[in-house]
Parts: sequence; structure tokens; C-alpha cells
Amino acid sequence: MKKRIVYASSLLLAGSLLLSACSGEGASPADTGTGTPVDAPSGEAPAATNLLTEKIPASDISKLPQTAVQRTDTVIVGLTDPSGSFTPYFSQSGYDGNVASLLYTSLITSDAEGLPVADYAESYDVSEDGLTYTFHLPEKGSFSDGSPLTSEDVAFTWTLLHDKAYDGDTDITLMKVKGGLAYKEGKADSIEGINIVDPYTISVTLEEPNATALLNLGGNVLSKAYYGKDYKFGELTYLQKLHAAPLGNGPYILEKFLPGQEVRFTANEHYLKGKPSVERFIYKTSQGDTWQFLETGEVDLASYTATQENIDKLKGLGYVDILPYTPSTYGYFQLNLENEQMKEKEVRQAITHGLNRQAIYVDANQGAGEVANIPAAPISWSYTEEGINPYEYNPEKAKELLDAAGWTVGGDGIREKDGKKLSIHYLGSKSPATDIFIAVAKENFAEIGIDFQPEVFADFNALVSKVESKDYDMAAFSTPMLTDPSDGVIQFIDGSLPGYDNPKVKELYAKGLATVDTEERKAVYQELYQILNDELPVIFTSYRKSVYANNGRLTNVSISPYKGIAQSLPEWKIEQ
Repeated sequence: MKKRIVYASSLLLAGSLLLSACSGEGASPADTGTGTPVDAPSGEAPAATNLLTEKIPASDISKLPQTAVQRTDTVIVGLTDPSGSFTPYFSQSGYDGNVASLLYTSLITSDAEGLPVADYAESYDVSEDGLTYTFHLPEKGSFSDGSPLTSEDVAFTWTLLHDKAYDGDTDITLMKVKGGLAYKEGKADSIEGINIVDPYTISVTLEEPNATALLNLGGNVLSKAYYGKDYKFGELTYLQKLHAAPLGNGPYILEKFLPGQEVRFTANEHYLKGKPSVERFIYKTSQGDTWQFLETGEVDLASYTATQENIDKLKGLGYVDILPYTPSTYGYFQLNLENEQMKEKEVRQAITHGLNRQAIYVDANQGAGEVANIPAAPISWSYTEEGINPYEYNPEKAKELLDAAGWTVGGDGIREKDGKKLSIHYLGSKSPATDIFIAVAKENFAEIGIDFQPEVFADFNALVSKVESKDYDMAAFSTPMLTDPSDGVIQFIDGSLPGYDNPKVKELYAKGLATVDTEERKAVYQELYQILNDELPVIFTSYRKSVYANNGRLTNVSISPYKGIAQSLPEWKIEQ
């Protein structure tokens, strides 16, 4: 099951450092990706009452380990080992994308609210009818080898993504560029909607308005001279030899990739916004304990679940700044909607009422989480609680729903209907967190008459294979980073969930993309969220809260919920 994510998510995954804590014991800052398993609580603990909401500066920088003190021009951050495919749009994993995010700068980026703003582009214009987007490039800009970045490079990038041989995760055809499909099908030699106005001005015209077009078309730019010198329509295999030797326009240049050890970068003297102050950056890809790496000074930044225990431990180190962070993701249980019992909305609602999500995702995790009820994170401009059922833990309400649906309690305490017992075959990933979840779920479901049968996998790919075989009722997942509200609902309209097909949801999804007016879109998504909250084609579980700890000598550090550290890294400085 390769979860297909709408173009905006794919592009931004490939262009962002995705920082996400993976357990209460610390994690590599970039350990996340498409279709990753959602974590249950990391252990039993009382709910916290004083979680971090503002930055806590280092209290005693003199405690900084000598290993870190001796680094005067280098910053080290942990990262799960990438594959080495560092060309944007061709990444093999989110970790490849984390590397690419330092090598390339997109034309357009996201601000703190997830709305588009100019990045490499000097400015942009959108026509009154919302069909034509014009990008104005800086004349002084260049790639890292000093060669100019012009409209020709932007046009080449868009054209390459329309090639019939392109098989990456970025589906640019969703933007419906005028003439794009004709080019892809080999019926045209060029794309009608792409217009090079002058060397530093380019426009693109769509067949219909799309609110995500600005971010999607304003992505990373590939050098035509470097990536396109051997380009022939339908033949892209030549690019493979270039993926390990990328040429970008970002703040850093790839120096060396040592699989299983590290990825080394040097500052780009040709970077549009000025050469970064930190001369060298290293992604440490070797396996190890994140706490140990931070405590010994082997890394300068690490992420942790925002439990009070972790926050207190970080405070105790003295030499780290602590930053609160809530990623733009949500956790959910995917349901097998082709199984008879899961087809019934009342059963799905009963499961949600009958599971103590507050205890599992908030209390047991020391408050480092929040119960989710819609497919949007609280930091999203589209987030709302108006008209949303919170599905508070209520076993009696769950029993009423099951009674009304005709599921009666049998002699063994398990509900039955038409001779079939009400049973949930659950799939999860092996971890102490999953153990906690299973213990709570077994108790909760037994109380309302559901037989709970968990199956745990040490290997995530094995779990995915099980889901693909459709031998399950419920499986735990979380989304990748969500930039636009449409990213969070695409799975409900694109066939990713067999058994769910609501024409009204599809209508609202299209309506939400048909205007760039944020207030109009808010109203559309509010209606859409209310439908999904009622029908529950998936069961929403939680939003996660994290903290980041960085070497206190580093200044100007910030973490974007949409772009991770990549956005602020060029501004970092090491105080001596």
C-alpha cells in the first residue's frame, strides 16, 4: 500500500526537513515520512500540567561537552540514513528529501500559517481568474556552480515532470497545466500553458483554478544545463547518475555522502541570500541513542516527545535551548471498509466513543499529545472545532450505538449479529508504545462487547503488506507533513480507502481547490470536516507534541511546522 499523497505534500516532503519525535526516548530529528505508523503513548505516567509553550534558553552553557565546544564552524544533526537519491522530485525517501532541502531553495515557500510566500522568487502574480501564475526571478540568482538560474530552468523543470517516463511522487498533472496532458501523451512537442516572458519572468496557465498551484508550481528548480543536457522525451534513465551529485541553488553544497555514517555539506558562496554563517553542516546517519548523542555533544540538535519528564531532563542538561513544536500531521486508524462490520457508521462511531483516546494519547503520554477529530492539525488555518463531535470516551454511548445497529451481547460477552461476532483485527508496529495502546484497547473494547485481536509487526513494510492483503480491520498510521488542507483529505477522495466513496466529499474537495480566497476555503473545509467527523471513514486518533533541544551556542534556530529546520538554517550562527 503506497499511500498516494497529493502533489503539495509530495513536493514539500521532498523539499523539507521533516522533524518529528518517534518515541518518548528521543529520536533523530528527521524520522518521519509518508504512511508511517502512529505512535501510541510511550509509557504510563500522570498527565502533565505545565507543558512547554515558549522557548527555554540554556541556563549554563559552560556545561556544554568539549566535543561540541571544539566544533567552531560545524553543526551536526541526526538523520535516518538516506538512499543517496538527492535530486528533488526523484527522492526515494523523506530522508533523501531532507538532504535535498539544504541543496535547493524553492521559488515559493510556506509561512508560519502554511500560506504561500515568495522564497527564491522575488515576487509572483496571480491573474484575476486564478488561472495564470507569473513568477519573477532575481537577476542576481544562480545555481551553486555560479551558473545563472533563469526562466528556461523553471520551464525545463515543469516539462520534465510532465514527461511520460517520470515516475516520481510528484503528480504535476493534478495542476492541469494547459497543454500538459497533451505533452505527456506525446501529442505536443511543448506545453502550451508555459510561457517564458523574458529570462527572469515566466508564467504558467492552468485549465481550472487550483488553490495549491502556487506552492506546487513554485517548487525546486532543476538546472536545464546540468539535468537537461541529455534530455529526450520519454527517456529519463540518464538522470540516475546525477542523483548522487546534485546541483542546486540552496544554502549548502553536498560535499560527501558516506552511507551509514554521515552526509557532509559546505556553505554555498553563491546562495542568493548570502553565504550561511555556519561553514559546514553534517547529517549524522549512524545508529545510536539520541540522548547519548546529545549528552556527549555528538549532535547539536535532537527531538523528543514533549513529556514533562523529557522537558525536565533537558532542563537539567543546562547547555541546550528547548523549543516547543507541533508538527502539521495527524494520526489515524485506517479501517477496512470492505469488511461488513466496518461498513456500518454506527460501529465506527461506537469504536471511537469506546476507546479512551484521552488516556492513551494525552494522559499516558504526560500531556504530549492532543486528541484528533478531523483531518487537519490545530496549527492549520483550516482547523475548527465548530460542529465537530469530540467523541469523548463514553462506553455507554458506544453500547447504545451498537444496540441500535443490531449488535447484541452473546453469552461470552462478545456482541453478535447475523451469526457473526464483532471482532477487530488490529495491526500495529512493535514498540513499548504499542504495548500500552493494546493493553488499554483490550480493556476498553471488552467493556463494550468487542473482541480485540491485535497483531504486531517489527517491520513496517510487513505491516503494509498485511494491509494490502486486506487481512485486517484496523491499522495505525500517521500522515506526512500537511501544508495545505487539501493534503489532509486527499485520501478520502482518491481511492486510497477502498469502500469509501462520498460524492459530497469529492464535491467539497474540488470546491476547496477552486478558489484562493482563504475565508471561502475555510467555510468549505468546515463543512467537509463535519462530514468526515460524522462518517469516520478513518478513526482520528491524535496530534503529537514535541520539543527540540539545540546546542545553546547556536542562535537564530527555529523550527517550521511545514519546512522544519531548512528555513532557518541559513541564518544559524555559532557563538564562540
